[in-house]
Amino acid sequence: MFKRFRRLRLNETLRNLVQETSISKDDFIYPLFVRKGNGIKTEIPSMPGVFQMSIDEILKECKYLQEIGLNSIILFAIPEIKDSVGSECLCDESIIARTIKAIKAKFPNMFIVTDLCFCEYTDHGHCGILDPKTQSVHNDKTLEISAQQALVHARAGADMIAPSGMMDGIITTLRTALDENEFKDLPIMAYSTKFASGYYGPFRDVAESTPSFGDRRTYQMNVANRLEAISESLEDEKEGADILMVKPALAFLDIVRDIRNETKLPLCVYNVSGEYAMLKHAGLAGLIDYERVMMETMIAFKRAGANIIISYHAKEVCEILNRK
Repeated sequence: MFKRFRRLRLNETLRNLVQETSISKDDFIYPLFVRKGNGIKTEIPSMPGVFQMSIDEILKECKYLQEIGLNSIILFAIPEIKDSVGSECLCDESIIARTIKAIKAKFPNMFIVTDLCFCEYTDHGHCGILDPKTQSVHNDKTLEISAQQALVHARAGADMIAPSGMMDGIITTLRTALDENEFKDLPIMAYSTKFASGYYGPFRDVAESTPSFGDRRTYQMNVANRLEAISESLEDEKEGADILMVKPALAFLDIVRDIRNETKLPLCVYNVSGEYAMLKHAGLAGLIDYERVMMETMIAFKRAGANIIISYHAKEVCEILNRK
């Protein structure tokens, strides 16, 4: 006698009944990129379907997102003027602060996560203040201005803050600053395990954040290190993070599962620009069944242990779910 596994596969309704992993519209956060101007909606050639938008276009996009049931965004800003310390993002009238206020005024129920970093705002493209001796990011000086940036986001009305610079001590710093300034209930989603990955290439086109020299390996993680990845996330949990994250997602599903096995906190994956671009361009070239492969990829993230998926595919996924 042998086990007949196919019994549970021969009928679509039965297949659905026994399906172990599923995805829903509530699983997703959609990245949006804002810049100064009016009537701007510029598609990024390396990321078809992804745009830099002015605030008025962002509002149109938010209206559509809510219509299809996608209610969570992560917001990035591209400033007009950059300097060595990213001064523009430390101002209560910064482009990201004005965008948060505009979205909340028109769509108060839109859940806004803000990316907290300096790579988009600095003229050197690195994630904080540079140490003149090493020409790497000065960790502790960057913590100081990160706290300032967090308060700008909080005062503007952000629903959650996500610091992406991989500075040691960032969660303790932000939690302290937020708590001391009457933002005790504002959650922090840590980029707790963020690798120095080649999968970020197209993001630097849309965010205009390519480093002017060197790379980010002195602060982002070595892609080869599994045990350090677990330690990074567990340390952020100890410091007070509310949600952990693994970034990138697709080539690091083993790390997602490792961290899932070590923590009870909600776990997010960031399905990054290079992963998106590979599927998008392969689909446009007719090499894959794009929608099928995209949905399989989303299932893989959930199956590995993710609760939340940040993805440039999120809008398309919701459109597909609405058709079912």
